[in-house]
Amino acid sequence: MGVNRYLKACLVAFVGLMALMYALQNIVNIDAAVGVVGAVLAMADHEYYARSLVPALTNPALAWLGLIVIIASELAAGLLALKGAWDLWSARAADAGTFNRSKTFALLGCGAGVIVWFGYFGAVGGAFFQMWQTDLGAQSLNGAFQNAVYCALVLLFVSLEDV
Repeated sequence: MGVNRYLKACLVAFVGLMALMYALQNIVNIDAAVGVVGAVLAMADHEYYARSLVPALTNPALAWLGLIVIIASELAAGLLALKGAWDLWSARAADAGTFNRSKTFALLGCGAGVIVWFGYFGAVGGAFFQMWQTDLGAQSLNGAFQNAVYCALVLLFVSLEDV
């Protein structure tokens, strides 16, 4: 049993806490959060690439739907990662095979985080809705990049086989 097992459990727990904190911050600041999502979907204030592949989505129901998907996904990533951290911690003294089999929820949680912050924010928000064109969108995109990298690095580290 090496220090890597402790590190894996700890880092996955931090991924879980991070995801839950973002979800809860979105809930506490729900009006601002739906405003940001609405602005991204509406492609508000786009000056550089004024035309897009799709029309602006200005229906408030779509902004709420997008925010609900984001919050639900952040909650899922957080809960999966925390369950995964617990499983890793519980198996820290077990044989390598048992410890490797305990990684399922940790990998799912970290992977869900990558989907949220790279997939939703990077691919959909950044590339499709061009959110990088506004200060607010660029700040969100930069933060999402950091979160995606954290989740991806922990995902890669945890996925390494323990021997």
